Amino acid sequence: MTKSEVTLKQLKYLVALADYEHFRHAAASCGISQPSLSVQLQTLENTLGARLVERSRGGVIFTPLGREIVTRARRVLFEAQSIKDFAAVAVQGLAGTIRLGVNATLGPYLLPRVLAALHREHPDTKLYIRESKPTSLEAELGAGLHDVILAQAPIHNADFDTAALFIEPIFLAVSADHPLAGRTHVSVADLKELPVLSLSPEFHLHDQVHALCETFGAHLIRDYEGTSLDALRQMVAMDMGTTFLPALYAQSEISALGDVVTIPLKGRRISRSIGLVWRKGAGRSSGYADLADFIRDVVRKDFKILIPDH
Repeated sequence: MTKSEVTLKQLKYLVALADYEHFRHAAASCGISQPSLSVQLQTLENTLGARLVERSRGGVIFTPLGREIVTRARRVLFEAQSIKDFAAVAVQGLAGTIRLGVNATLGPYLLPRVLAALHREHPDTKLYIRESKPTSLEAELGAGLHDVILAQAPIHNADFDTAALFIEPIFLAVSADHPLAGRTHVSVADLKELPVLSLSPEFHLHDQVHALCETFGAHLIRDYEGTSLDALRQMVAMDMGTTFLPALYAQSEISALGDVVTIPLKGRRISRSIGLVWRKGAGRSSGYADLADFIRDVVRKDFKILIPDH
């Protein structure tokens, strides 16, 4: 009896199970019932003549062979999607659905205007946005969870292409009654012994703040590390310390009459560079480059606080 062939659909279901580690959730993500997913995976195992997945009370356990097959399946699915994307771009240009990964310190303050302009000028292009931890974005891009990501540059991965988008200034934030609050700028000398709050190491901004504190003699408060920019702002408002905030967040969330004041640093620009990143060899590479150009245009028109970078 001739064995059936391995199908892309079976590989898709296998990868979904690896991503969700739960049969029902994996099935829902694929738009099928749990029994249907189980049958397809059983067929795949029969075709390969090997057990790939084991059920347990703790969830899903992949066999060593199963884990290797998942890795290879991701590559196969990526190449298959690249063929479809390449053809789509050749016919449609910047169109279709693009899965965009972004972190919470950037996405909510940049993307609403980008989405509005995209909907207005390219109604056939849809962005499916998924927030993730900054330190996870690159791994998720490599695993195929995102088509592109907005990430802080530089990206040290030879498997990715990056299009520079813009440079975002970062400001010192102090409470409204802090001695520095009335300044139009602060110098690096003002940072000496200054107590500084930071995000957790899961955010790239943590590394920047840590380096600033070491360079200029500020005191990094280690008793508490924020999990969001809002948490940092609230702690600064309660005079628990100072912090550094990205310009887009400061512009959006800090009122001129509020309890927190942001101040630029004179003599040394503190900033972060943001780029659009995708996997090398992606079939829609030219479309992603077009999306990068589009975002730069929106930045030039709508975000005077940012510096276009190209």
